[in-house]
Amino acid sequence: MNTIFQYIKANYKPVLITLAIGLLVGWAIAPSGNGNAQADAHEGHQHEEETVWTCSMHPQIKQSEFGLCPICAMDLIPLAGMQSAENADPNEVVMTEAAAKLAEVETSVVQLGKPVKELYLQGKIHVDERRIAELTARFGGRIEQLNINFTGQNVRKGQKLATIYSPELVSAQRELIEAFAVRESNPSLYKASKAKLQAWDLSDEQIATIEKSGEPQVNFDILSPISGTVMMRNVALGDYVKQGMPLFKVTDLTRVWALFNAYESDLPWVKQGDKVSFTLEALPGETFTAKVTYVDPMIDAKTRVAKVRVEVGNSNLQLKPEMFANAMLEARLSNEDVMVIPKSAVLWTGKRAVVYTKVPERETPTFLFREITLGPNAGNNYIVKEGLSVGEEIATNGVFKIDASAQLMGLKSMMNAPETHNKNKVSFTVAGNCDMCKERIEKAAMTVFGVVSAEWSADTQEVGVVFDPEHTNVDAIQRAIAQVGHDTEKYKADAAVYETLHSCCLYERLDKQAVTKSSAKQSSQAKHAMVKVAGNCGMCQERIEEAALSVEGVTSAKWDKNTKMLHLNYGGKATVDAVEKAIAAAGHDTEHHKADDAVYDKLPGCCHYDRMGESATNKTSAAQSKHAMVKVAGNCGMCQDRIEEAALSVEGVTTAKWDKDTKMLHLNYGGKATVDAVEKAIATVGHDTEHHKADDEVYDNL
Repeated sequence: MNTIFQYIKANYKPVLITLAIGLLVGWAIAPSGNGNAQADAHEGHQHEEETVWTCSMHPQIKQSEFGLCPICAMDLIPLAGMQSAENADPNEVVMTEAAAKLAEVETSVVQLGKPVKELYLQGKIHVDERRIAELTARFGGRIEQLNINFTGQNVRKGQKLATIYSPELVSAQRELIEAFAVRESNPSLYKASKAKLQAWDLSDEQIATIEKSGEPQVNFDILSPISGTVMMRNVALGDYVKQGMPLFKVTDLTRVWALFNAYESDLPWVKQGDKVSFTLEALPGETFTAKVTYVDPMIDAKTRVAKVRVEVGNSNLQLKPEMFANAMLEARLSNEDVMVIPKSAVLWTGKRAVVYTKVPERETPTFLFREITLGPNAGNNYIVKEGLSVGEEIATNGVFKIDASAQLMGLKSMMNAPETHNKNKVSFTVAGNCDMCKERIEKAAMTVFGVVSAEWSADTQEVGVVFDPEHTNVDAIQRAIAQVGHDTEKYKADAAVYETLHSCCLYERLDKQAVTKSSAKQSSQAKHAMVKVAGNCGMCQERIEEAALSVEGVTSAKWDKNTKMLHLNYGGKATVDAVEKAIAAAGHDTEHHKADDAVYDKLPGCCHYDRMGESATNKTSAAQSKHAMVKVAGNCGMCQDRIEEAALSVEGVTTAKWDKDTKMLHLNYGGKATVDAVEKAIATVGHDTEHHKADDEVYDNL
């Protein structure tokens, strides 16, 4: 180091000259412009946003540079490219053309149609119950002659089946002969003797023959009342029979029934007059046609089916009872056009039915979650009750993949949509002109989380909205619509937003007076009141709520039997006083109106509540003060209904609730009612209790 310093000190002039020449050359070759350009460029580079690349099918994949998706090997696209158009619904699921093709997404337009469903039913051939004749012994005697040798023998109407000897009949004939001789002097005796033989099924011709001959007939023939087949023979030659004993059963098989099993889901499609084609395993290659003549009004508790009956001619007797039959019924739900969509378009969770509607006027395939209400199953289609409109385009294939993308992006989807089992339906005024307005208004309403459906009409200038009250309210929906430029009852759109609307959408603004009037209408729906109403049980609740809802303007009424308070939502011309009068007219005391005594007395025993203003020691009050728990045997919901109805039939019992898990019946009772009386009433309908056993015959009939 010292050597270097000594060298520079000795040769400083050449070193300075060399340094000056280097600085001059550097300045000459440097780029022109601002000296801070490099720094500014660097600074700009620091602030430039980096592009994020993602997969349209797997949005959880995010990379800082272009490449292939590590899951499906599709080309990655810029995340910004997946964003939708301006003012788009935040729940839109955007896909590229390549992603939609890979997911095999297909769409179709919602249309009206007459749904046809082919029902495949199984059943059996049965005897026509109206063509059965059972012969019983009209009088006691002995079988002297038997003309029917075996079961299954065919007979004609009037054919002799057997001959019977009856000492009682011989005596009765002698009485007739004697009475016939004195018929002029004692006509009443003659009439009584003749009536006795007529009651034993002797014809007028047979009686006339006896009177004419003057001698009793020893043996009498048993004749077949119809033509048919002997299905049952209960006697043999020489048997002694008693009066009322069954002898023969004859069935006409020239016309039979085919009874088919229809499940609950099939019943909406089956009606009388429907054409049925069926085949039999015993007669391959032959098809029979008939019409439905009867549909059983009851569902069998064990098989969970109802019987569908058709009547078939069987002149050649080739259809035999108990033959198995397979039927096809082509049914229409109605002759009116209804909205139908393919089954493949619906995602069903058990709680909700979901479809994805295609958003129009988008450069790339874009879909929106929509919850709908389905009607009956129509073969390969579903009938739509509400949630869609004719002309909308929905995804019919690849729907699950669209929903999976929505789930991964955290959007509304089949598994994370708001519950809508407690839906509210409201309508309010929204100003607009055309189809573009309709689309904008409905889309704005649907962007609010909790809204299930929205439909606006240009004719009525009203939008009907179905929403979940746990997640949103009418106020929030109106605000969302006003933000996109449309006046509502409560909110006026910003003038700047209104002016940016398309020319055909520039509706006539709602003036202050109209808005105030509409707001008054809205506020009328928002009125709430609580009214004290006397009552006891579920029947009381139903009666009170029905009476309240009968008042025009009342939108909802809910009575709590524990607090005795009625919660009211009302508006328009409705008043609390009018509601109280209506309830009092139905037999229930309110805070300001007392029910008429005559109406109160007609209420069922369980509804005789403690009258307002009377002593708390009356009969109903006493009934409310006692409680008991009784063990009752049973299995199902039908058992529960039967047990509770039997308990409530006892005068003084106000409430009865049976738990099928614990087998315990919870009772509230009073007056003359006792637990023992309740147990007896329950036992009489077929259910064992702690202290009373049901009769075996009643139990067997359950």
